[in-house]
Amino acid sequence: MYTSNLLFIGTQEIIIIVVLVLLLFGGKKIPELMRGLGRGVKEFKDGQKEEPTDQKNNTSDNTSNS
Repeated sequence: MYTSNLLFIGTQEIIIIVVLVLLLFGGKKIPELMRGLGRGVKEFKDGQKEEPTDQKNNTSDNTSNS
C-alpha cells in the first residue's frame, strides 16, 4: 500500500544534496575524491579479472608438485 519515497528524488532534493556536499568538502576536494573513487573501482575490477587465473595457476602448481 505504501511506496517508498526514497526512490523518487526530485530536482530540489538533488540541488540541496549537491550544495551540502560542496559546503562539506569544498570545490577543490571533490575532484580528488572522485579520482580516488575511480581508481578504487578500477582496482576492484582488475582484481576480479585476475582472480580466476591465479586459482588456475595454483591448482596446476599443486598437481605438478605432487
